[in-house]
Amino acid sequence: MTFLMKLLITACCLLVLLAACTPGRTYHVTEGHTHTYYRITYLHDRSLDREITDEIQRFYHSLNPFDSLSIVSAVNMNRDVEVDSIFIHAFRVAEEVSRQTEGMFDITCAPLINAWGFGFKNMGRVTPALIDSLKSFVGYEKVRLEGRRVVKDDPRIMLNFSAVGDGCICDLIAARLDSLGIDDYLVDIGGEMTAKGVNPKGLPWHIGINKPVDDSTQTNNEIQQIIELSDRRGIATSGDYRNFYVRDGRKYAHTINPKTGYPAAADILSATIMARDCIVADAYATSCMALGREEAKKLLARHPELEYYFIYADSTGTFRTEYSPGMEKYLVK
Repeated sequence: MTFLMKLLITACCLLVLLAACTPGRTYHVTEGHTHTYYRITYLHDRSLDREITDEIQRFYHSLNPFDSLSIVSAVNMNRDVEVDSIFIHAFRVAEEVSRQTEGMFDITCAPLINAWGFGFKNMGRVTPALIDSLKSFVGYEKVRLEGRRVVKDDPRIMLNFSAVGDGCICDLIAARLDSLGIDDYLVDIGGEMTAKGVNPKGLPWHIGINKPVDDSTQTNNEIQQIIELSDRRGIATSGDYRNFYVRDGRKYAHTINPKTGYPAAADILSATIMARDCIVADAYATSCMALGREEAKKLLARHPELEYYFIYADSTGTFRTEYSPGMEKYLVK
């Protein structure tokens, strides 16, 4: 046996030994339910249940308005509290989107959201006088960050980050997975998603956009369009077809117009936004629902880094779609 053959055999044996010693990498799923469901699928050599739930808890400690011990609750109750990095990031994103939308996105809408029964407090029957009163202390320009403290122009101002919450959690978990060197994952928090790499079949992740059929039970999952995603982008959908109620024969949905104080009466049934960060996609999806289709397209024309997919109804009630040129390459035909 030649020296070269011995060398090759030795190398092959070493490769076999290394393979035997390397832990098997497989796709794991971490899932559960808090304020909404979460399902994270990732390729790794072990389960990351603890790491993922840690990120979710970090978010809740910072921005959960339903938890009296959270940072945002302390801010809303005018306690002297220093905010954390999660709060600062979410506040800065919200502040910028508010500027870009001229106040149609506004996290100080909490009192109005509560008044209409979609927030962390239910204030009872809504009247025009109540709305006018609440609007007097709603406005993103009336609150600011000075260092790690929130400064309000009016102590009655309350903040609600629900319009960016799920997107924020997506980004937190995706960043943790990135830090661990994970290249293939799908983070799904209540339908807001961040995807990177490939699925267990070795293909790009497929994400479904639901048909915007009124369904307050949230059991209808009929798909309007499938999006193919693999390049570490966030995608968020906002619509008024699940979170709504009917009173005196009229439908009231959860997207509030900060200017009027009333639920938005826009013509978009569903707005899907794709962005590098899911929190940004989340904020702009909500903004588009408040703005309406034509104004939303004007806004997005100023932001070529964002892609959109709108579902709306024509005069006959037929569902129609409209999307940005850059979105087309992600659509599964």
